[in-house]
Amino acid sequence: MKKTISILTVTLITSACSNDKAVSGSKTTMAGVSVTEKHVQINKDKNTIKERFSAPEGYIWIEEKPDSFGYFIENFKLKPYGSQILKYDGTAIATQDLHEAVFDIDTGTKDLQQCADAAIRLRAEYLYKAKRFDEIKFHFTSGDLVSWNDYKSGIRAFVKGNSVSFRKTADFDDSYQSFRNYLDLIFNYAGTISLNKETKPVTKTSDLKTGDILITPGSPGHIVFISGVCRNQQGEKLFLLSEGFTPAQSIHTLSNPFDKNISPWYHLDVNEVETKTARYFFKPTNFRSF
Repeated sequence: MKKTISILTVTLITSACSNDKAVSGSKTTMAGVSVTEKHVQINKDKNTIKERFSAPEGYIWIEEKPDSFGYFIENFKLKPYGSQILKYDGTAIATQDLHEAVFDIDTGTKDLQQCADAAIRLRAEYLYKAKRFDEIKFHFTSGDLVSWNDYKSGIRAFVKGNSVSFRKTADFDDSYQSFRNYLDLIFNYAGTISLNKETKPVTKTSDLKTGDILITPGSPGHIVFISGVCRNQQGEKLFLLSEGFTPAQSIHTLSNPFDKNISPWYHLDVNEVETKTARYFFKPTNFRSF
C-alpha cells in the first residue's frame, strides 16, 4: 500500500487504481494472423506503438515532432507481440485478454508503479532522456514538490505523521539508479490526486494528443494515457490508450472491447459524460495535459 500524507488535518489519500473492471465478451487472441477480427492491421513483428498498429482504413497517423513527448511514447520499445502483463513480483495478472501491447520498461520489484505512476514514469523518462532535468519534479499528494535536481544533490524527504521535511543526507549522485530511486519515492507518495492538480485541462477533443491523460482523481482513482492518434480526411480522430494498474504491473496498450471494428483504437470526446475503457469507466470524462 502507498503511504498517506495529510497536511493541516486534511486527509489526502494517494491513489490506488480501482478493482479490475474487465468487460465480458469474446476473448482477444494474442497470437494469430496479422489482420485481426477487428479489421485493423497489427504488425506483430514491429516493436513500437506506431509501427505495430496501423491506422484503420480511411485514417492516417498524425505525425509528432521528434523532440515531443508524443513522439517518445509512440516510438517507445515494446515487448514481443503476445507478451503477458506481469505484476511487480514477476507473476502474470489474471486478465490477459484486454491488452494489445506491453511496453518494454521495468515495473520495479515493489508494489509502487501503479496507474498514475505509469504516466509519471514515462514523462520522467522522456525528460531525463532529453536532459531537461529542471522539469523533472512532481508533487506528493500532500502538495510538497520534490525535484530530481534536489534528490540527486542529496536532499531527501522525511515524512512524519502529517508533515514532510527536507534535508541533505546523501552525496551527489546523478546516476540512472539514483534516478530510479527518486521515481520510487515519487510513486510512493504521489498519485491521481496530485497528478490531476499539476496537469492542465484539455477542453477540446481536437486538441487531444499523444501523452495526454484521462484521469479520475481519488482513492480509488485511475489514469490512462493517449499513446497514439490518427485522423481521417474529415478531421475526426481515433486514439490508442495505454495504462498501468494495481497491483503494480506492466505498462500496456488496451484493446477496445466496445468497438472491435477499430480496436485497439478508441473514439474519444472530451464532452462525454462517461468514457469507457477496457478495464475502467471514467465518469466524469476528465482529459488533462502535462
